[in-house]
Amino acid sequence: MSINRLDKIICDAGLATRSEARKLIAGGRVRVDGITVLNPAFKADTEISDISVDGQTVTGGFRYLMMYKPEGVLSATEDKNQKTVLDLLPQELKKLGLFPVGRLDKDTTGLLILTNDGNFCHAVTSPKRHIKKLYEFIVEHPLDYDDIKAFDRGIILQDGTECLPAILEIDEDDPNHGFVTVFEGKYHQVKRMLASRGKPVRTLKRISVGDLSLDAMLRPGEFKELTKNDLNLVVNKNVTE
Repeated sequence: MSINRLDKIICDAGLATRSEARKLIAGGRVRVDGITVLNPAFKADTEISDISVDGQTVTGGFRYLMMYKPEGVLSATEDKNQKTVLDLLPQELKKLGLFPVGRLDKDTTGLLILTNDGNFCHAVTSPKRHIKKLYEFIVEHPLDYDDIKAFDRGIILQDGTECLPAILEIDEDDPNHGFVTVFEGKYHQVKRMLASRGKPVRTLKRISVGDLSLDAMLRPGEFKELTKNDLNLVVNKNVTE
């Protein structure tokens, strides 16, 4: 059991500071098991009670965020000299122990998941799972059908690293622009695969992980909470409505 004051539960979930939580409760915006509660000292069990703020479910434990990672920010929890993705979060979320699920290069943009759930992170990043990741790119030199065939066979990098077969799609109107789907997460993999074909990357953006796509409403640096259905899309479980 995990019984706590209602204002503390909301604060611990990263939805508001303690004082802000009390205002939310006093304003009638918090419900416990469908009933509006106005007392911040009301105690509830996060493991069995349905707690919501403005209709948003309050979780007592793990959190999952989708971030549109901007260019120039590290996919790390901290760095003494450079800004990290956690620096883009409000203070109430920074204290939850969130970390990136996998990595995007400093100059790579797009979909990045943040969580404090180690098991979920392992399920997504484990090499055995082969969860697909879709990237959009622009390269310095035009791509051709031979590149498509090479990706389909599986690229061998200059250092001998073998990459699994990947799906390369070339923009019919712009042969320097395209998409690639990979099923693993080796170091700088997409950039190194394209470079091995003599096509250095100019820009790279991750569009999706599993069947979860970057929300078109997010701007670089913005984030949103993920739902259970979103998580199912990531790990390729049965999708629910």
